[in-house]
Amino acid sequence: MADITRRLGWRHLRGAPTAHIRHHRSGKLVHDGPGLSFWFRSLSAALSEVPVDDRELAMTFHARTADFQDVAVQATVTYRVSDPAVAAARLDFSIDPDTGVWRGAPLEQLGTLLTETAQQHALDVLARTPLSAALVDGVTSVRERVAAGLLAEPRLPATGIEIVAVRVVALRPEPEVERALRTPAREQIQQEADRATYERRAVAVERERTIAENELASKIELARREEQLVEQRGTNTRREAEESAAADKVRADAEATRTVRLAEAEAARTVVLADAEATRSVRLARAEAEAAREVGEARAQAQAAWLRVHADAGVDGVATLHAHASARFAENLPQIDSVTISPDVLTGLMARLGAGDRT
Repeated sequence: MADITRRLGWRHLRGAPTAHIRHHRSGKLVHDGPGLSFWFRSLSAALSEVPVDDRELAMTFHARTADFQDVAVQATVTYRVSDPAVAAARLDFSIDPDTGVWRGAPLEQLGTLLTETAQQHALDVLARTPLSAALVDGVTSVRERVAAGLLAEPRLPATGIEIVAVRVVALRPEPEVERALRTPAREQIQQEADRATYERRAVAVERERTIAENELASKIELARREEQLVEQRGTNTRREAEESAAADKVRADAEATRTVRLAEAEAARTVVLADAEATRSVRLARAEAEAAREVGEARAQAQAAWLRVHADAGVDGVATLHAHASARFAENLPQIDSVTISPDVLTGLMARLGAGDRT
């Protein structure tokens, strides 16, 4: 839709790049081209706006196959206006000079024309095609026939219309027929699925059997190896026992030899010690005897000298000897810290002293 603004009785039109504008004033073509922008007076202007961009036309229609089955066809036709002048002359693309809105419905007229033309060619193809073939190859055949029919249609170039592409989106039968047609396929698919399940189970059973056989073989091999291990352990234990017995024998022999040698050395040392002790005892006895003899001789000589002194001393000498003996006796007495004299002893001493004085 063109953008039209008002200014003091004038109108300004600004078109889009994808819209072809034709401006007639007083029956003469003043402006002609896409994306125009100009001023005009509404009372003397005749404006047309023809879209020149690619347009998509979706269509849905029903058809009947050769075996009298209804099918729904969904297709899309892409077209564009290749000659805007011809299209504006054949169809009403005029717009209101105040609002820029089409006065008529030109695009609906083009859609009707294209839909009816395409439907005619599609019906012609499907009417000679059974339903099963139409569902298999109908999309391709319908698309090719519709495209060829639209390109060969003389009214479209005469209207300035160019077909760009034709696409058939879907070709579907009625829901009941579609379900009926799906049933064999579903049954076949289910059978294939069941067969695949059975095969998978069979494969699983076979694999389980193989696994069980492998496990049994592994257990047998493990038992055989355990038997070999037990035998080897017995051999090793027996060998260890023999080696241990031999080692114990060697140790016992060495210990006996060492004990004998120690006993012999101890006996020899005892003999040597006994001999040394006997020699020392003999020497000590001899030394003690010699010392005793010498001491005895010294004592005898002292006693003889003492006796000679007593024999040679007179009265004074005897008193001197007695005093010397008392001094020696006093030197050998123990130390007396205090002397306790009882009354009885004191009385006796006083009595003796009194008797002495009287004498």
